[in-house]
Amino acid sequence: MATQVFKRTAVAIAIAGALGLGAIAGDRIVPTTTAAPATAAAQVTQAAPASVANRAGLPDFADLVVKHGPAVVEVSTTRGMTRTAAGEGREGRVPRNIPPELAPFFRGQPDGAPDRGPGMGMGSGFVIASDGIVLTNAHVVDGADEVTVKMHDQREFKAKVLGADKATDVAVLKIDAKDLPVVRIGSSGKTRVGEWVVAIGAPYGLEHTVTSGIVSAKSRSLPGDSVVGFIQTDAAVNPGNSGGPLFNLDGEVIGINSQIFSRSGGFQGLAFAIPIDVAMNVKDQIVTHGKVSHGKLGVTVQEVNQTLAESFGMKQPGGALVGSVQKDGPGAKAGLEPGDVIVKFDGKAIARSSDLPPMVASVKPGSTVKLEIWRDGAAKELSATVGEREGAKTAQADRPDASKGKLGVVVRPLSPEEKSASKLAGGVVVEDVGGAAAKAGVRAGDVIVSVNRQPVDSVEKLKSLIDGAGKTVALLIQRDDARIFVPVPLG
Repeated sequence: MATQVFKRTAVAIAIAGALGLGAIAGDRIVPTTTAAPATAAAQVTQAAPASVANRAGLPDFADLVVKHGPAVVEVSTTRGMTRTAAGEGREGRVPRNIPPELAPFFRGQPDGAPDRGPGMGMGSGFVIASDGIVLTNAHVVDGADEVTVKMHDQREFKAKVLGADKATDVAVLKIDAKDLPVVRIGSSGKTRVGEWVVAIGAPYGLEHTVTSGIVSAKSRSLPGDSVVGFIQTDAAVNPGNSGGPLFNLDGEVIGINSQIFSRSGGFQGLAFAIPIDVAMNVKDQIVTHGKVSHGKLGVTVQEVNQTLAESFGMKQPGGALVGSVQKDGPGAKAGLEPGDVIVKFDGKAIARSSDLPPMVASVKPGSTVKLEIWRDGAAKELSATVGEREGAKTAQADRPDASKGKLGVVVRPLSPEEKSASKLAGGVVVEDVGGAAAKAGVRAGDVIVSVNRQPVDSVEKLKSLIDGAGKTVALLIQRDDARIFVPVPLG
């Protein structure tokens, strides 16, 4: 190392000597007024490689990081019985509706299968309100018993999950703090492909890591039933960056880093962020109503390629080709038929079929929209009343806290259909689990059949049996097609 330093020093001296007391400023060599004649200086400037001038024109992210970095936080979670690959927390989960051949689109390590056992998860987030409102990804806090937010100044706060919307992968947290640094919210709609962006987060637990890149594409549709048109970027994003902000050069947040495409589990130049316009709409619904609603048209669509466009008599490919229409759904009531091509939704042109789902999802259920379609070689206009997407009410601010009960479960009665399918006379379904039950191995979806061999036929009966129990109970649970006893030391 000493030899290398000496060599660099010798080169610097040689350059200074050639220029006659020249000064080195950044990547440029600046001669002083007492330097050699102008012709010599011109020769040196001519000889300088073009890359020197190019490097001088690259953006400097330092001021942006200093000003807005303190509003970026680390989000850590604990869960009694779920752990993914070491160091990955819950980042490794693959959405269940992803086909195996498309599994590389995921949030973390490629196997994605959670192990059982106490564990921790980690992600990133950012403060949007000085009184403690934080945005992150829904998958970062999914199923967590405890969420902790760590600030740039090392302060830590226990966070409450105000709501989490799985459809858009956005979660809103609240911490008990005041006068916090906040980010500036930009507009993802004004973002242009090719512009510089900066990601700040905690990849692999390395807090406040800064990476940069450009916007590679917009409105990118990923495998699965996505209602988000993602911002694609080549900024280095890895497991742990999830939930962190994507900034533009004005220091405005334009997206929430959410997913990566990888065959190795790490960065490969393909990262995807939720547009901030989508995230803020979800945040407003959660804070105001405690739930999130997404519009639904009730159709399946596919791409219109050149061959299909020619067969339909269209001038060029475009729009969303309706493959099927849900019976009695909003689309059917509006008059949509298989084979229709939706070319405009509420006045907005549809270039690709992937444009339609985010447009529909962003509309408030019950709203009336105009559909411009192509049918039988001619344009036609229909009017549709948008329905509500099933499973949209996933953000409940008043959801019971499983970890606070004596047993640590949130349960509900079996429906008649569930009783018939499982051939059970009674029992209660575990919807959420934490505390003592989670540590003992009880999982969401289990059916509690009995407590200490006493049948459980209602939520009230379960509560009564637990209240009257001693320090431990033996739960008989049905999991899939098997029954097992689980001993639980009560909290």
